[in-house]
Amino acid sequence: MYSIDTRIVDFIQAHHVLTLATCTEGKPYCTLLFYIYLADENVLVFASEKRTRHIDEAMANPAVAGSVALETNVVGLIRGLQWQGQLFSPPAALKRKAKRAYWRRFPFVMLKGARLWTVRPTFFKYTDNRLGFGKKIIVTLSSNEK
Repeated sequence: MYSIDTRIVDFIQAHHVLTLATCTEGKPYCTLLFYIYLADENVLVFASEKRTRHIDEAMANPAVAGSVALETNVVGLIRGLQWQGQLFSPPAALKRKAKRAYWRRFPFVMLKGARLWTVRPTFFKYTDNRLGFGKKIIVTLSSNEK
């Protein structure tokens, strides 16, 4: 089990759209994607067609970043998560688990013929104004931490 603050895990699992940021040749790009988070493996899973700019860039440079945000006009309720990680090819057992979990949550995506992609986060910065204005929880994980 990865040692990630439960408030971060709860926040990630309560939402379903992330921003994925990629960068190649000094040109940043971002896109919005439906996702699930497998907490036991610390893996973000999203679907996308292979021939997209963000996938091309992530294949060329697997170091990616992203965010998940709660939309609110109430300053005291603002919460959001920024993360960094690595796109990776999961072992077969994890791939099967990710596929079952993703299609269970987003069965309509299956109709598009999209492929699943996995990211292992290595850094989280969670902001939660309910804990105090600008309160941040930062978690840095090594690539082999469990």
